Amino acid sequence: MSEEDKELERILSRKLRQITSAPPKQVTEKKIKAEPVRVTDDTFDSFVSDTSTELKAIDFWAEWCAPCRIMEPVIEELARELAGKVAFGKLNVDENPLITQRYEIMSIPTLMIFRNGQPVDMVIGALPKQVIMQKLRSYLN
Repeated sequence: MSEEDKELERILSRKLRQITSAPPKQVTEKKIKAEPVRVTDDTFDSFVSDTSTELKAIDFWAEWCAPCRIMEPVIEELARELAGKVAFGKLNVDENPLITQRYEIMSIPTLMIFRNGQPVDMVIGALPKQVIMQKLRSYLN
């Protein structure tokens, strides 16, 4: 083997070690939120007006509310299935009285639907996933 071949072999070997030991490249594209986001009186307006998704669904709930706890896995499933199309938020009515009063939430669970930052519909009570999915899909383009 010539000296040039040996040098090429060393360079190739060094490059292979670098490639296999290098950390993976960072993904730069925006991550789609596939779970509900905790929303508060302070973050509500920015969440609803965020333009990353046209449709938002805010789950007004409380810890002591049994129907709210029944709806929790349904909301989580919908958030996964509609990721990138609908952004889901959860607002605890006991901890966030300002938004609760602004939208006159009198019963929980209430799922309020916003399109382009404006309220367009609401679903009150514990309902089957298919009913909520149908309602949300009616607002998707």
